[in-house]
Amino acid sequence: MRNAQGDYRPDPKSERFPAWVSPDAEAPKPWPIAAGSLTSLVEGWWLEAKARNLKPSTHESYSNTMRAFVAFLGHDDAGRVTKDDVIRFKDHRLATINPRSGKTISAKTVKDNDLAGLKAVFGWAVANGRMSSNPAQDVTLKPGRPRKLRSKAFTDEEARAILRAASNVERRGEMPETFAAKRWVPWLMAYTGARVGEMAQLRKEDVHRKGRDLWYLTITPEAGTVKTDEARDVALHPHLIELGFVDFVRAARGGHLFLRPGDDGDVLGPLQGVKNRLGEFAREVVPDVGVKPNHGWRHRFKPVGTRAGIDRRTLDVISGHALEGRTVADEYHGVELEDQAAALAKFPRYDLES
Repeated sequence: MRNAQGDYRPDPKSERFPAWVSPDAEAPKPWPIAAGSLTSLVEGWWLEAKARNLKPSTHESYSNTMRAFVAFLGHDDAGRVTKDDVIRFKDHRLATINPRSGKTISAKTVKDNDLAGLKAVFGWAVANGRMSSNPAQDVTLKPGRPRKLRSKAFTDEEARAILRAASNVERRGEMPETFAAKRWVPWLMAYTGARVGEMAQLRKEDVHRKGRDLWYLTITPEAGTVKTDEARDVALHPHLIELGFVDFVRAARGGHLFLRPGDDGDVLGPLQGVKNRLGEFAREVVPDVGVKPNHGWRHRFKPVGTRAGIDRRTLDVISGHALEGRTVADEYHGVELEDQAAALAKFPRYDLES
C-alpha cells in the first residue's frame, strides 16, 4: 500500500527477520568437497566388511596400504586424491625395497594388496556417499608370470630335514609356546596338509578322542581364523600319536598350545608372529626360495597321499581344500573320521633314518 502511494522506503518492521536463503544454498556440500580423512574411510569400510565376515587379515592389509598411501601423499585428505596420485603411488611401491627380503616389492603384492585395497575402500566410499568417484577404479597392473624353477612342494630330503630339525629343536630363550610350535607344527602340517595358521592356533580343547583310539583335531575359526570360515574335524595320523603329540597336549595347560594371546585377548597378532618364526625355522633348514617354508607341506600332502592310494576327495577334506566340482549334494556327504583314519593309515610314515 505504501509503494502504491509512492513510498518506497525500506519497511523497518522487515528488519526483524533474517534474509531469506534458498534451501539449495543451505544444503551441505558433498563429503569430498568438505574433505575427510583417508584413514577414517578404512574404518568405515571395515564396519561393513566385518559384518560380511571378511578376514581381519584383510583389514590389516588394507590399513597398512592406506597408511603407506597417506605417507606417500603427505596428507590425509580424501577430497584431494586423484587418479594420478594412485598411479604415482603404484610406481612408488614397485620401486620400494621390502626390508624383510631386501628385494623390491613384487608386482603381485602391489596388485593384490595395494591396488585392491584402495579400490575396495574408495569403492565403499562412493557407494556410501563419502566420495563422488573412485580414483583407483581404472588403475591396473598386470604382474609378470614368475619363473618356476622347481616344484612348490618339499622334496623327500627337504621334508625329512625339517622334521629332523623339529624333533631335535632346542629351546633358546624363546617362549615355551614358540618352542612347542617348532617341535610339533611341522609334523602336524606334514600329516594333515593343513595351513600353518590352522595348526599354529590349535588349542588344547581342539584335540579330541573318539572311541578308544581315534584321535582327531577340530580346526575352527573360533581358535583364530580359518580361510573358509568353516570348522572341520581331521583325524590324526597314528605316527603323531606315537611321537607323543597327544601326551604333549594332555600335559599342556588349557587354551592355545603354540601361542600366547595378548592381554586384550588378541590372537591374530601373536599367530602371525608364530607363523613368522616357523617360516624362519624352516628356511634355515631349506634355504631354497623356490619353495615356501610353511606352504611347501600343503603342496606335498596331496601328491604323497595320491601315490599312497588315498582318493582325492578325502585328501581335500583333510587338508581343507575346496572340493572340485562341489555340488549341493556334497553338503550332505562329508568324509567321516573313521574313513579319514583308514585313509591316513595308508599315508607313509616319515622315516628320519633314511
